[in-house]
Amino acid sequence: MTQTPQAPAASRLFESARLGPLDLPSRLVMAPLTRNRAGADGVPGQLMADYYAQRASAGLIIAEGTTPNAVGQSYPYIPGIHTPRQVAGWRRVTETVGAAGGRMFLQLQHSGRVGHPDTSGYVPLAPSAVRFPEPLHTPGGLRDGVTPRAMTAEDVEATIADFATAARRAVEAGFAGVEVHSANGHLAHQFLARNTNLRTDAWGGSVERRIRFTVEVVRAVAEAVGRDRVGVRISPGQNVNGIDEGDTAEIYPALVTALAELEPVYLHQVHADPDDALFGRIRKAWPGTLIANPVLSREEVSADGGKARGELLLAGGADLIALGRGFLANPDFVERLRTGAPLNEVRPEFLMYVQGPEGYTDYPTRTGRDRAVTR
Repeated sequence: MTQTPQAPAASRLFESARLGPLDLPSRLVMAPLTRNRAGADGVPGQLMADYYAQRASAGLIIAEGTTPNAVGQSYPYIPGIHTPRQVAGWRRVTETVGAAGGRMFLQLQHSGRVGHPDTSGYVPLAPSAVRFPEPLHTPGGLRDGVTPRAMTAEDVEATIADFATAARRAVEAGFAGVEVHSANGHLAHQFLARNTNLRTDAWGGSVERRIRFTVEVVRAVAEAVGRDRVGVRISPGQNVNGIDEGDTAEIYPALVTALAELEPVYLHQVHADPDDALFGRIRKAWPGTLIANPVLSREEVSADGGKARGELLLAGGADLIALGRGFLANPDFVERLRTGAPLNEVRPEFLMYVQGPEGYTDYPTRTGRDRAVTR
């Protein structure tokens, strides 16, 4: 007897999901991606609105790292959320994305020592006066990193308050919520790491004191806008931007347990690997929604954009999957993954530290119904 072939099982990536009050059409999240397309004053313009609206089919868009105050700026043409014009610029973005059917969170990113006076106009603030070890992009080109000023207790409290104010402004600008960036070597991550946090006061030393800054920022932001509007991003064990945590296996279970008591709407782990024991410990300690951003080789990005890795992470306990490079080059990334269509390749020369539409809004869709934006 001839059996009828069975259709392949549908991928869980395309299932609908719930995130706090939001209904997401899929489990695919557009990861926050720095693109340096804001104005010199940190104001998002129409080009940024077009870029995000092209990608509105993502289950959720987490917009790029955005500074909560002037001293927190990392690179040129990074958006901010600390002036009325910046708020108005972001409102244009969220309205354009909303009209296209999308949902957005905004990542709040204070650079800490990953900043330069030639860019922000300020000597950077950081947990300790530990010089940034790499050259930095500035409006005048690459410059050597500078030694930041160690934050006083008053600076720490003021910065926490700035995060809370920035969250309120983000909601005013139309975002569904904000993501506190405690990853990738920026300020909150610098508080976590032994090589950048040399403090002996209440904000450094023991694990409990080094996690305190992230915890207090999340607490303040949740009190400002509600816990259903707050996510947190972490990058355990990543040494980007000169970070060396020193005790990764101890600090993250403690951090995740402390954050869980505050009940933010999601935790977002960078470079998540379902075969890594720490991922399993984090999943066990985190009772809420877990967004996993997988490690992908260049070959995997070209082959399927991260679809196979995403499915493995869902099977390993993640709830949502954040992908980056596929969304850069494919406005219709979700549909391409759904149908198995070929993917556009990223043009790396236009990835960062440039302005204009090239390599930003001029990638074609598969159907051609949506024209690339080249203004």
